Amino acid sequence: MSAAPAISPLELRTMRKVAWRLLPVLMLGYFIAFVDRVNVGFAALQMNHAIGLNAAAFGLGGGLFYLTYVLFEIPSNLAMQRVGARLWIARIMVSWGLVSAGTAFIVGPNSFYAMRLLLGAAEAGFFPGVILYLTQWFPAAYRGRIIAVFMVAVPLSSFIGSPLSAALLQLDGLFGLQGWQAMFILEAVPAILLGLASPWLLTNRPQDARWLETEERAWLVGRLEDERRQAGPRASHAKLADVLLDRRVLAAALVYAGASGASQCLSLWQPQIIKSFGLTTTQTGLLNAVPFGVASIAMLWWGKRSDARNERVWHTGMPLALVAASLALVPLAQLSLPFTIALLIIAVACTYVFKGPFWALAADWMPGAAAAAGLAQVNAIGNLAGFVGSAMLGAIREATGSFALALLPIALISAAGCLTLWLVQRNR
Repeated sequence: MSAAPAISPLELRTMRKVAWRLLPVLMLGYFIAFVDRVNVGFAALQMNHAIGLNAAAFGLGGGLFYLTYVLFEIPSNLAMQRVGARLWIARIMVSWGLVSAGTAFIVGPNSFYAMRLLLGAAEAGFFPGVILYLTQWFPAAYRGRIIAVFMVAVPLSSFIGSPLSAALLQLDGLFGLQGWQAMFILEAVPAILLGLASPWLLTNRPQDARWLETEERAWLVGRLEDERRQAGPRASHAKLADVLLDRRVLAAALVYAGASGASQCLSLWQPQIIKSFGLTTTQTGLLNAVPFGVASIAMLWWGKRSDARNERVWHTGMPLALVAASLALVPLAQLSLPFTIALLIIAVACTYVFKGPFWALAADWMPGAAAAAGLAQVNAIGNLAGFVGSAMLGAIREATGSFALALLPIALISAAGCLTLWLVQRNR
């Protein structure tokens, strides 16, 4: 491992300006995206009874989001390259906000399935689009910590959103709606407002950044162009089909599935797992926030540690192994709330600390022209674990009555991802 080179005052000043200009907008967008994606987990505490959803139907509907999310992921990322990040990210935000608000008016399983499919299509491309956007603004040496900072919005969305959603569920009668309906509408409004403001808040390329001084802009453009040249001809002439079928892309997707499947399933099902111990909705909201609060702190430290040591593989693999181990132990803890919460803290935190180093590693594997399609393919295939895992979790819960047993397939997916990373690294 090589030591990090000394940072010049010009570099430090430039990167601070870029980070403070772009990250708050992107983080807020991702924060809202996850609130609107997983608030159905809290809505389920009332909604499932109100519209007649059993555990299997909820699991299927929760997972259907990822089918259209996957189908539209790559086209959305390629469209962003043509249209530009400002307008395309804005379009995505407004679209998912409108669909999320519309979920308040579902009346049964079929309309629930339809709205989850629409939400997946609306949000598709936001995350890989932002990852691609960040690689166009931040040199490789910064990406582990920058991606970790951006992605801390995800656990924060559940840390803050869990008690918020629990509180909004108490608003029965507001506008003549049930609590879960009011929650969907009120939590969708920020996405629409931020989407409308994004064209004025974001800048497409460093070359267009008039908020940087000439010297700062020249340094950043030059540094990024140097890195693109060093990536070699494979990056600049990669065919789309070659990228999508590239062994590194497919391997990275399976590795990501190990953490993504666990993260998505826990976001959707954890409120019901915790409430199954006989807690109130308010108590469930507060306890559900704890694992995500720990994750918010841990992922920043882990991403910074990965950058400082210039190491990605171990910082990706170790958290993934802990995810698999902690979920596999849940059946032993199912009669103890404290033990269950402790294992959930480990599992949730590790799914998030994994992400900064992983996406920095994935971006290094797929530089240049390969990045747009490659990163979208990794995210798309990886998120299929969210569909498979959620559907399986719901079916097993419905058949056995046990959340603990239903988590075991998720543990196996995480273990498979960890093994894949080890095999790729061994054969390099």
